[in-house]
Amino acid sequence: MYEQNYPQERFQITLDFLAKHIKKTDKILDLGVPNPLSELMQQQGYSVTSTSGVDLDDNQEELLNQEYNVLTAFEIVEHLLNPYTILKQSKAKRIFVSVPLRLWFSTAYRSKTDMRDRHYHEFEDWQLDWLLEKAGYKIIASKKWSHRVNKIGFRPLLRRFTPRYYLVYAERI
Repeated sequence: MYEQNYPQERFQITLDFLAKHIKKTDKILDLGVPNPLSELMQQQGYSVTSTSGVDLDDNQEELLNQEYNVLTAFEIVEHLLNPYTILKQSKAKRIFVSVPLRLWFSTAYRSKTDMRDRHYHEFEDWQLDWLLEKAGYKIIASKKWSHRVNKIGFRPLLRRFTPRYYLVYAERI
């Protein structure tokens, strides 16, 4: 099992999932800014370009103008007002998307200091699947896992057993 150290555990699960489904020669466009996960992907030998932080709700030019055959969207679609349009406009044949799952015992995330750091969507697994299918993708593989925290209490106990993250690999139909 993975070391229970967020976010390293999440990163390792994601890297293992990628390794099962794509080659290091694939050209990846990662939605969002360069981040520790995209840097780890590059260190592992993947060719990764990011969308450099543009507001994808207003500007999808990088989706249309970049050269890539794989799109990754790791914990970003919940921050987008209209993820359907972005996923539909992608020219990727293969896509990897991860989201934090909606938890019945926890409210939607909303930063009090950063207006951009909010969840407009709280997904259940079937909702993300449906979104990807509606955008023209077929689900090939998926994975759910819990996120343990080293705290005492009812919610930390629930987090040990309740899946917190959902990762999907899908291909364009």
